[in-house]
Amino acid sequence: MLNDRKMADLKQFAEQLVNLTVKEVNDLATILKDEYGIEPAAAAVVVSGGGGEAAAEEAQTEFNVILKDAGASKLAVVKLVKELTGLGLKEAKEVVDSAPSSVKEGVSKEEAEGLKKALEEAGAVVELK
Repeated sequence: MLNDRKMADLKQFAEQLVNLTVKEVNDLATILKDEYGIEPAAAAVVVSGGGGEAAAEEAQTEFNVILKDAGASKLAVVKLVKELTGLGLKEAKEVVDSAPSSVKEGVSKEEAEGLKKALEEAGAVVELK
């Protein structure tokens, strides 16, 4: 069990962390990574209340995968959109033909990055929002 002095020190430290600006959080993340080998993946989430709009952008949890252009291999992109989304061939073709268009919405960062990578490997131009 922590004694009262340690508890007060920890509370003061926690208050300092919560009041960091987004720039200060980024600087802290760089220090932790470079000097201590710690990768603070969710550093912006910790202070999302103190950073305003910029912190909210950094703490984004849902992403939309937007097909900007099918590129030269349109048929391969249509097949991939069909496979990745579960759409029928006609619907997948409509998504590709109407680019820029949404391929998937409200997905996790990992899923969005995976979809982007797969579509870009097929020749498409993709944006995450």
